[in-house]
Amino acid sequence: MAPEILQTTCCVVGGGPAGMMLGYLLARTGVQVTVLEKHRDFFRDFRGDTVHPSTLEVLKELGLLKEFLDLPHEEVTSLGVIIGDSFFDVADFRHVPVTCKFVALMPQWDFLNFLSDHAKRFPSFQLLMEHEATDLIREGARITGVVAQHEGQAVRVHADLVVGCDGRHSITRRAAGMHIIEHGVPVDVLWFRISRKPDDPAQVLGNANYGKALILINRSDYFQAGLIIAKGSYDEIRAHGLDAFRAGIRKLAPYLGDRVNEVHDWEQVKILTVQINRLRRWYRAGLLCIGDAAHAMSPVGGVGINLAIQDAIATSNLLTESLRERRVPEAALAAVQKRRELPTRVTQAIQIFAHRGLARLFENPGPIQAPWQVKSASRIPGIHRAIGYGVGIGMRPEHVREKAWTRPRRPRLATAVFAGIGIAILAAGFSWKAWKACCQVTQGNKQAPAL
Repeated sequence: MAPEILQTTCCVVGGGPAGMMLGYLLARTGVQVTVLEKHRDFFRDFRGDTVHPSTLEVLKELGLLKEFLDLPHEEVTSLGVIIGDSFFDVADFRHVPVTCKFVALMPQWDFLNFLSDHAKRFPSFQLLMEHEATDLIREGARITGVVAQHEGQAVRVHADLVVGCDGRHSITRRAAGMHIIEHGVPVDVLWFRISRKPDDPAQVLGNANYGKALILINRSDYFQAGLIIAKGSYDEIRAHGLDAFRAGIRKLAPYLGDRVNEVHDWEQVKILTVQINRLRRWYRAGLLCIGDAAHAMSPVGGVGINLAIQDAIATSNLLTESLRERRVPEAALAAVQKRRELPTRVTQAIQIFAHRGLARLFENPGPIQAPWQVKSASRIPGIHRAIGYGVGIGMRPEHVREKAWTRPRRPRLATAVFAGIGIAILAAGFSWKAWKACCQVTQGNKQAPAL
């Protein structure tokens, strides 16, 4: 059977946060854009569900904020963590210099449906569900489109630009033979659900003790729970049985009580193999990768979705005029990487440092006490606000530009750097050994194009 042939200006592979935001932004400017999504819907559990203040500000700039906040969601104004038997405030979002001074917790499928519903109002937008990209179309050295499969039939989508937004297992970057820089990560995360009571802690909480760390994300009537484990230890945990698994959770967070028995089958537990990696070069002629396809992030800080969305905004700001002219030079694609690579590197360096601190938890299976360094750091005036800015806004936040020549706003570099240092201090206990290791990472960034 002959393949179906489609023609578009920009083909976006992947209907996640980066892909749907980019599709919406390009369509509103009149650029013909086609988004390919391999699934039949957006319903996926245990995906990133945090919409940070920086993203909420973008929705305001687009005139969508009020309608978005009408959807069911939870609002987190601060983050706290329990280390041993001591509680610490970590991040305070109530002073970030944007409209929404909170993180919105919303199922990612609701967010994606919201964006797709609004994008479909533009005649230049096309969303093709159950279209799985399998290869790229080439003319010489240039990428000129995507080969996809839909219900067993081949579909060829020709485009002036292909944007890979297909996540950490990206088909587009693999088909293009792009070089990935991998960073070793010592942890994985086991996700599961536990019901929530009205008198449970309202804000997102971390619990660290007995050689484990547990994240509890308030989802109104249940917790999205994440148990941080040593990388590669899942099979050993399963071998010890569900009773031991539940007992460990109850010991770590006693207030959960018998609710841990709601986990009665390993099918309810989903493992996230944590990765931190980055493409050395985000583009080829006719192809650009953004979001997790360009840089897989750790769940630390919940910033992955928001960095992906920032990539999409920068891509729209920098490439709209070229796409309108149906000519996208490599220099324009390089400008996107140049704009977004520094925030990516800084965030990943902080996450690598935080992982080293988390890995030290596994060395002490007994009760722990909060390190004095953490206690001292938590008393630094303004530290919680700075971390709130670093997590909620981040380094080099993007804003929607109505005209290509509008200059981007200056990032609050000092605040972002201070926030990054604060996050690292609280996560790793500010041991000199870990601090030295982080400095080596930073120096490596300066000396070479990749860590």
